[in-house]
Amino acid sequence: MKRYTLFIGGKPVETARHADILNPSTGEVVGAMPLATVGDLDAAVTAAAAAFEKWQLKSSLELADACRAIAAKIEENSEDLARLLTLEQGKPLNGLGSRFEIGGAVAWTRHTAAIEIPVEVLQDTPEGRVELHRKPIGVVGSITPWNWPVMIACWHIIPAIRAGNTVVVKPSPQTPLSTIRLVELMNEVLPAGVVNVVTGENEIGAAMSAHPGIAKLTFTGSTSTGKKVMANAVDTLKRLTLELGGNDAGIVLPDADPKEIAEGLFWGAFINNGQTCACLKRLYVHDSLYDAVCESLVAYAAHIPVGDGLSEQSILGPVQNRMQLDIVASYVEDARAKGGRVLIGGQNNGGTGYFYPITIVADVDHGCELVDREQFGPALPIIRYTDLADVIAKANDNPAGLGGSVWGRDTARAKQVAGQLECGTVWINKHGAIQPNAPFGGVKQSGIGVEFGVEGLKEFTTIQTIFC
Repeated sequence: MKRYTLFIGGKPVETARHADILNPSTGEVVGAMPLATVGDLDAAVTAAAAAFEKWQLKSSLELADACRAIAAKIEENSEDLARLLTLEQGKPLNGLGSRFEIGGAVAWTRHTAAIEIPVEVLQDTPEGRVELHRKPIGVVGSITPWNWPVMIACWHIIPAIRAGNTVVVKPSPQTPLSTIRLVELMNEVLPAGVVNVVTGENEIGAAMSAHPGIAKLTFTGSTSTGKKVMANAVDTLKRLTLELGGNDAGIVLPDADPKEIAEGLFWGAFINNGQTCACLKRLYVHDSLYDAVCESLVAYAAHIPVGDGLSEQSILGPVQNRMQLDIVASYVEDARAKGGRVLIGGQNNGGTGYFYPITIVADVDHGCELVDREQFGPALPIIRYTDLADVIAKANDNPAGLGGSVWGRDTARAKQVAGQLECGTVWINKHGAIQPNAPFGGVKQSGIGVEFGVEGLKEFTTIQTIFC
């Protein structure tokens, strides 16, 4: 078993204590996470601040080249990273699993490298010239979740350094190993201190949120934790980007073809075993298609292999941790107790690992936890509706507002419905298909700010107006 280290100021840093990291498929220990102290965090912030003095002066071309060098380094080590990711997160190597995630990290890094933020000329008249410049903020803190640990780390780190900032990243204590390795690889092509990693339990994240040396913090995770991050940041008034939980609604219109949309509905809901903020979490289906959509979804789900992530035959793996497994199981039982009809799955058969079967529950409505709360796992509720205005109101009747989708043959009509959904992103006849050139973020309690594209890169800058 490997004992991992922190990486601060371009060097590995040992810690006095470690914690075991378990494989969700087997329960076996796959590595030991270093447990950082607040002193280690202070050292990482100091190293990042020192590196910022020179890094902020780099030209746009130099910053872009550094990001491209990182992409090449990740790609060169992609299979080893994917295997390590599977060992600690559980997702399969194949399908939309670890290899897919590492490939996405490479693609996002390369796209971000190519983004430019030119100077905006606000006025150029005989009375004078006014320019709007974008400047780096300073040291950026990054707190990442356990569901897509490598890709989300790149979503945080790469735009930060592309804009001229330096970074201290703290990964989830459930999946720290692949992020440590990612930062080690970045340090092979970056100056010391530009990217640092500290790992540990939640108290280190709280200290980051409040740290006076961190000028901006970007966080991806639950809404409840996001609120704590925001509260901890009050005294320093640091800038925040928060991508928080979602309870995404999908609406199937009466003109949809159940067989044609079954595959898209399934992967919209069950990619990464449902452990994705922008997964389809609530599916509303018109009465005229309800039974057919249920049947088509169950038929598709029945042929998806679920198993150990290291098996090349597995397409979905386990739930990542015991706490999340228990949440999913309890929500399904609550739905069953309130009249929900379990069409497939719904029963954890025990055995090794945190496995829960693909579960689809019909005949449920608002008032049960599986509909009202984010399950973040492999269970999908299907709600029957007859009136379109009523179902739009129901879809919006939730504190979350991350994503949503509308399914139907008449695209113009689907877009009209999409425009009435209270969420940051809406898809037509698909769900969750994010892109590095399209801003992504939530409304209501699903977050503050956006990621990706030019707008996402601007989140890592401050504005300076120059009057010439």
